[in-house]
Amino acid sequence: MVRTGGTNEVFGAVAEPRRRDIIAALSDGSSRAVGELVAALGLAQPTVSKHLGVLRDAGIVSVTRRGRHRLYRLEGERLKPVHDWAKTFERFWSHQLDRIKERAEQMATSDTKSRESGSC
Repeated sequence: MVRTGGTNEVFGAVAEPRRRDIIAALSDGSSRAVGELVAALGLAQPTVSKHLGVLRDAGIVSVTRRGRHRLYRLEGERLKPVHDWAKTFERFWSHQLDRIKERAEQMATSDTKSRESGSC
């Protein structure tokens, strides 16, 4: 039986850095066996399996059997509540990014003017 976790389970599942690494490894949309994830992440097989279980319980990954292998696939839409929640705070970092961009452009303009005046 596939159980789809609630929003709190999704947040709890993505709170752990190794689970986020697994999510990232599956983010290309492909299905991967545990062994592939073990090799890609450099973690022990029991560790990867444990984290996949948490992600599966939260509904973030689904599993299908192909022969002896279980293939895990990201169910990206389950991450939408995390995205929506984090988006409410975007104004805090987008403002900072705008300031960094503005400062970098000012520095680039200043450097160009300095080089032009020095080469005359």
